[in-house]
Amino acid sequence: MKTLLVTGSSGLVGSEVCLYFAQQGYQIHGIDNNQRAIFFGPAGDTRWNQQRLLHAIPGFRHHELDIRNRSAVLGLVKTLRPHVIVHTAAQPSHDKAAQIPFDDFDTNAGATLNMLEAARQFCPESPFIHMSTNKVYGDAPNRIALTEMPTRWEFADPAYAEGIPETFSIDQSKHSLFGASKVAADVLVQEYGRYFNMPTCALRGGCLTGPNHSGVELHGFLSYLVKCNIEGRKYIIYGYKGKQVRDNIHSYDIARFMEAFVQNPRAGEVYNLGGGKGNTCSIVEAFALTQELSGQEQVYAYVDTPRAGDHICYYSDLRKMKAHYPNWDIRIGLKETIGQMVDSWKKRVG
Repeated sequence: MKTLLVTGSSGLVGSEVCLYFAQQGYQIHGIDNNQRAIFFGPAGDTRWNQQRLLHAIPGFRHHELDIRNRSAVLGLVKTLRPHVIVHTAAQPSHDKAAQIPFDDFDTNAGATLNMLEAARQFCPESPFIHMSTNKVYGDAPNRIALTEMPTRWEFADPAYAEGIPETFSIDQSKHSLFGASKVAADVLVQEYGRYFNMPTCALRGGCLTGPNHSGVELHGFLSYLVKCNIEGRKYIIYGYKGKQVRDNIHSYDIARFMEAFVQNPRAGEVYNLGGGKGNTCSIVEAFALTQELSGQEQVYAYVDTPRAGDHICYYSDLRKMKAHYPNWDIRIGLKETIGQMVDSWKKRVG
């Protein structure tokens, strides 16, 4: 039986990957120490998801391990020698990174190096999939000419009609410390692929979402927005009139792309992994969709100062992904995704 090792296994993407690959016949090993609860407090706790995996996946093995612990990471990978490694664990917040810069860099960059070196030493032929972020581009997308529409901003430059491609520069822009630590990890993943000819890829995620997301104000835009709606809690919009645009991809479609990569891996690749233009929404558009599906009014307040490095408009150009993996596509649309999250949050807060 093939073995899959997933870091951040109790998180949104990690848990989806565990469940998906278990259905493909893999033995699943998950690494998670609930660091999200330390970063974000009780609202970020993911132990509920850990318990869900233990009940849902026969033979699931949970490893309570801090991936910043180099010797522990090396020891586990040496023992398991997994056939696939999916690295989703991270400190995911712009704002939090500025408060804890050492923890942020050690978690995002240092721990990624630990995982890569462990793979190189003990299973260099195994596909290594890293969840990067579109924040590696910093705020450079904000320099693209925009058109203001009634409920959103839109790219005015026809060169970006399909979104941001992987050739977009990561230089000469403000990334936030979070973005900088993720750039370091992203480049390491590429370099291990190219220098050591290992099957690695960095997936530069847009808004990754789904019903099992423990969204909080500092991370998890769509999940947190739906949570606020269900609880009648005030959602704070930071700048850009609430018209800032994101593309949203369901965690199930992320797992499906990972399977495609595992079946036909490449060395040192990068892909912009998002919902694409067809799954975009602004904050105010997300309000309208959520209200329609939940039957509850969205309570919100507006602050004119945007978050540092925040994208005004961003969606992923999926053409490279589809060219390399033509059998992959988006299967779960935005409205269905929000509907699943409405149902999930109603159960969790009920």
